Formats: sequence, C-alpha cells, structure tokens
Amino acid sequence: MNQSKNYYRRWLVQSALGLVVSSAGLCMVIEAGIWKSQSATAWQWVIAGTFALVVFNAGLCILIDSLRFRMLHDQSK
Repeated sequence: MNQSKNYYRRWLVQSALGLVVSSAGLCMVIEAGIWKSQSATAWQWVIAGTFALVVFNAGLCILIDSLRFRMLHDQSK
C-alpha cells in the first residue's frame, strides 16, 4: 500500500512539472517567432527557437514518463 502512495505522489508531481515545462517551452517558441517577425538577427531567433523546442520536448518527456507511475499505481491497488 505504501508503494502505491509513492507511485501516486510521483505521478502527481511529474505530471504537473511536465505540464509547466512544456507550457514554458511553447511560450518560448512563440517568443522566438516574435523575434523573427521583428527582424532580429537570424542567430538570435534560431538559437532561442532551438532551445525552446528542447524545453518543450523535455516537458513532454516528463509528462509521458509520469503516465508510467500512474499505471503502476493503478496496478498496485
């Protein structure tokens, strides 16, 4: 039973963190697009956009990994 609570807690924390990180990555992608439309130099918006996509994908990985703990929680009931 204690293991089930640990799985649930880990799922809860990781899912929230994944949503926050992926949302931040999307905001950063939009910001890089704004920089491009405002005629910023190419290296500025390319680097910002690349970093933003890395952050977005990291958030998705955290979110998807959290589903594993939810499934483990459901199985351990």
